[in-house]
Amino acid sequence: MSLSALGDNNLIMVVLTMLAVSGTAYTLLMPFFERDELKSRMKSVTVEREKIRARERKRLADSKETEKVSVKNTPKESLREFVDKYDLKRLLSADGVVSKLKMAGHRGASPLYTYLFLQTVLPLVFFGVVFVYVVVVLQLDIPVILSLCISLLGAAIGFFAPSVFIQNQITKRQESIRLAWPDAMDLMLICVESGMSIEAAFKKVAEEVGAQSAPLAEELILANAELSYLDERRKAYQNLSERTGLDGVKNVVVALTQAEKYGTPIGQALRVLSEENRRERMQEAERKAAALPPKLTVPMMLFFMPVLFIVILGPAIIQVMDTFG
Repeated sequence: MSLSALGDNNLIMVVLTMLAVSGTAYTLLMPFFERDELKSRMKSVTVEREKIRARERKRLADSKETEKVSVKNTPKESLREFVDKYDLKRLLSADGVVSKLKMAGHRGASPLYTYLFLQTVLPLVFFGVVFVYVVVVLQLDIPVILSLCISLLGAAIGFFAPSVFIQNQITKRQESIRLAWPDAMDLMLICVESGMSIEAAFKKVAEEVGAQSAPLAEELILANAELSYLDERRKAYQNLSERTGLDGVKNVVVALTQAEKYGTPIGQALRVLSEENRRERMQEAERKAAALPPKLTVPMMLFFMPVLFIVILGPAIIQVMDTFG
């Protein structure tokens, strides 16, 4: 074995050792840097509850001289002036944006103004960055029109980037609520059948399910606050359904609304809905498991099969080359 080959082997061993040590350190240290988002979410819900309380007090007082209560998530003055100056709420359909932001867990005026500001500014920023990169950095020998078209593509990406980000947050939030909702239904059924009111049941379930799904605990606490301060309890249930956007939650909301309207017991309805939600979760897991083999076909053909051929046929090819070489 030559000295250069030995040096290469030592280099490879050093690199592999560094990768192994880095991976081990990352695995051991990452749990210490993970943040507990439940406390921040509960704090946000507390702020929202204070907002609801202030609004309802103002409505009941019916006086213009009622002191305005400041909320922590009020937008910055510069953002507010920019959005109001160009009337971005009307141009960018703020009503649909507000619903999406609520489903993503962002409530209040500040997220709306920030979203509209980013959706207006990011296209210009992306356009300028892409144009400078294509013309100055890469120095491509292409017509100016083509450079402008590529920059416009970057501007389009910048325009849709906030929407894609919010949609990803909605998907993750709904997935967390969907997985924890059957367990929450079982706990809610136990609380209701033990004689608790629906407000106390929501509060108790939120405390128990918070470790499993912080978004669900947040929504239940907020629904509990709205049940306490809104004049119509039906509106609180509808808000819970709109903020989650899940069929399982909508079915429970319908059952609770009918129980409030007709005075019927909700224990049996919650039992049936709990079993249905658990069955849907099992069916979803079975569907994903059934879709796994077709999804693995292409990766196996591209990555696993060539490696297997090399491992199986490699020694034979080497022996043949040594024999007939």
